[in-house]
Amino acid sequence: MLSQRALNRALLSRQLLLDRADLPAEASRRSAAVIAAVEHLVGLQAQAPFPPYYGLWSRLGGFRPDDLAALITDRSMVRIAVMRGTIHLVSARDCLPLRGLLQPMIERGMRNAHGKRLAGVDAAALAAAGRALVETEPMTFSELGQALASRWPGCRAADLAQAVRAFVPLVQVPPRAVWGRSGPSRHTSAEHWLGPQAARHGPLGLPVLVTRYLGAFGPATVRDVQAWSGLTGVRSAVEQLRPSLLTFRDENGAELFDLPSAPRPDADVPVPVRLIAEFDNLVLSHADRSRVVSAASFGRLSTNNGIFPGSVLIDGFVAGMWRLARAKQAATLTIELFGPAREHAQVRSEAERMLAFCAPEAAHDIRFGPIA
Repeated sequence: MLSQRALNRALLSRQLLLDRADLPAEASRRSAAVIAAVEHLVGLQAQAPFPPYYGLWSRLGGFRPDDLAALITDRSMVRIAVMRGTIHLVSARDCLPLRGLLQPMIERGMRNAHGKRLAGVDAAALAAAGRALVETEPMTFSELGQALASRWPGCRAADLAQAVRAFVPLVQVPPRAVWGRSGPSRHTSAEHWLGPQAARHGPLGLPVLVTRYLGAFGPATVRDVQAWSGLTGVRSAVEQLRPSLLTFRDENGAELFDLPSAPRPDADVPVPVRLIAEFDNLVLSHADRSRVVSAASFGRLSTNNGIFPGSVLIDGFVAGMWRLARAKQAATLTIELFGPAREHAQVRSEAERMLAFCAPEAAHDIRFGPIA
């Protein structure tokens, strides 16, 4: 049986959160290490442009914003809808293999949300028309929908654009998500953006995806893998892998699967205070999130407007949340802890490190109190 704390330590170890590994100084090795971290994590959730920067900062020693900005600009990293149909930052190597495996789930979600209003529209014709438009010039969804509406005048522009998003693997192009720059979400196809390298990597099978999930998030149940990926058919893939996996039970008796070689630290291994990025998969990728966040704490993180704040880890578990406000010459980091904490000094120290990372030239202000 694996206790909740044992599962917590295993998760944090695999999420690179027990100890920050220092990045190499040499540029090419440094870039390779950042790519390797993102691939190990099977992408970083990126519904907003900049959480992946904070996600990597919390995991890699010496990480700087330019380490990721350069990889987005040179097309080594892309932002695309994959797991659960949400935008993730993934490597160019992972982009199309991941998207291909998840494609049926993404199309199913689109049909559930928009299908009735697109009855009678030829999906292949719509996909081809959308692909041609975005490969001619990257477009926002508003621009894409309006351009398509002239051909399908009886349909809402937004439905047409979202259908193309589902049928065609669209990536968001720079300057979107490039640190220090801004721009609207413009899209082109992954094949067009990545060019010849898009064809270098073959399809990804579900059993392989399961093993990668376990390497980054395990030990885990079948339901956990389903919650993270949004896929069906996970149980059959796990059963196919069963002879090569270890099995455990959690405190509630649920069956857990794991890779034999994956780390499972002692439950009492000390964990440093960490500030975790907004939308971080650490707290979003299990059906049973109790290994890292209680139901009450998760309820406080969840908001009606869909904004998921950064979280504060104390002793490995979510114990608060944080929010950063930027002005021209000032940066204010507000931290709301969910209860009394003896680690106030450690939380402040980590907050100072974050401000030094993201706003080195600004005046820094750290506040403890409610987040509006």
